[in-house]
Amino acid sequence: MTATYPDIKQSGRDNASVLIDAREIPRYRGEEEPIDPVAGHIPGAINVPWQQFVDVENRMLPIEQQRLVWQKLVLPPSPVVYCGSGVTACVDLLSLAMIGVESAKLYPGSWSDWCSYPESIIETSSHS
Repeated sequence: MTATYPDIKQSGRDNASVLIDAREIPRYRGEEEPIDPVAGHIPGAINVPWQQFVDVENRMLPIEQQRLVWQKLVLPPSPVVYCGSGVTACVDLLSLAMIGVESAKLYPGSWSDWCSYPESIIETSSHS
């Protein structure tokens, strides 16, 4: 399942879902942005970097370890995951499916799409 730019804009207005930013902490905070012209994150998004779910060879960690990361958060039935361009967010999406959250959605346009709209609000933060 996927979410679109209008879906993300609407969810920000009504707090209908949780947005999960799977990018590295410096990109989420807006400290660096090697790809897109604007740094930061979508307002209200929480940072859950994809690297937390893989080992040094990029293999998925055991489900128990993944569950420990996710149990720190209060997740709605259908969280929306994004990254820079919709690729590495799939690691978070797979992890969610592995722990039983099968209705999570991917925002395939991700940060590249969001920051391309002049009306988009951009947040920067020192918190992740």
